[in-house]
Amino acid sequence: MPLSARLFCLLAAGLAALAACSEEKPAEKPKTEASRKAPLAKTEVPRGKGFDFYVLSLSWSPTWCAENDAGGRTQQCRRGEDHGFILHGLWPQNDRGYPEYCPTREPDRVPESLGRTLLDIIPSMGLIGHEWRKHGSCSGLSQKEYFIVARAAFERVRVPAELDAARKSARLSPDAVEEAFTAANPGLARNGIAVTCAGGQLEEVRICMTADLAFRPCPAVDRAGCRAGSIQQPPIR
Repeated sequence: MPLSARLFCLLAAGLAALAACSEEKPAEKPKTEASRKAPLAKTEVPRGKGFDFYVLSLSWSPTWCAENDAGGRTQQCRRGEDHGFILHGLWPQNDRGYPEYCPTREPDRVPESLGRTLLDIIPSMGLIGHEWRKHGSCSGLSQKEYFIVARAAFERVRVPAELDAARKSARLSPDAVEEAFTAANPGLARNGIAVTCAGGQLEEVRICMTADLAFRPCPAVDRAGCRAGSIQQPPIR
């Protein structure tokens, strides 16, 4: 091939390569808010109606068992179950008084299939059924919804480790219990919690919440708390 022809071919090839490299890629469209993967929404619990607020009742299981089932016949009190604070109930409450045993289209009996999903926090089918009939029926929710909210409320509260794992009997004041709970739960104030006692022993811790499970004050519940100077906390068996 003559030199001039060869130069022409090389020049043509170079120009073609240059043109290919200089072709601009289509500009990427900027990602809009709609095109970005949305963050997972915070799970919302069903919202009850027909009352002013909830009282979350945490029962110190060793006290109840000592008074009601010292032999450990029930699952709650059986040795080795290691129950400390359990969920006694989630109670719809009004600023004055509280509703109970409300008419509802839901059945009185809680099916075993539902009750078994709650035994880790309410270790008694009898208590599960009682709490639904007396309190859950007044929540404006179905059985399933009510217990969803009850679990969410229970998990909303952080129980102080020094209280929940007591293996030795201890004496402490109701004020000390309240202080431990308020310290462990930001937003929980002393006028939104009450400690109850029975026979000089720690019985329950009651915490007030809105229908959306935010901590809130409840002067009437607070005033009804234990007024003893000190109480006994029986150990977990």
